[in-house]
Amino acid sequence: MKYSISDLQQVATSGLTPPPCDLTMQIKVEYAEDGVAKGIWKVDEKYINGLGVVMGGFLSSAADILMAYAIASKLTDKQGFVSIDLDTTFHRPGLEGEIEVTARVEKMGRTLAYVVADLVQNEKKIATCVSSLLIK
Repeated sequence: MKYSISDLQQVATSGLTPPPCDLTMQIKVEYAEDGVAKGIWKVDEKYINGLGVVMGGFLSSAADILMAYAIASKLTDKQGFVSIDLDTTFHRPGLEGEIEVTARVEKMGRTLAYVVADLVQNEKKIATCVSSLLIK
């Protein structure tokens, strides 16, 4: 199923069933409004690498999901978006448990948006992700 912009907004506001990637990643979007999205990622053993910490690609994926809700909260059904780059900086290892993800649209023009996400566990920032999005 393809989701419209208003469908994504309803995932955050009305409890619409989220897209499969959100369910697979065990991410619950708690808030998405005016360019800011917040959610909780429930990290269990399937996201842990051989060194006992969260695999970096999963951290990037969690950020990417919340960044989609942040930008969707500023768009209409006549618009769409796609990531054109994604860069993650890791500050400390993530572990099993809950990770809070907050994404915000920092800058938005007619065709490009710049979005930042912070991932926090136990009140410590573990990663920051930035993305440029093409608005179409």
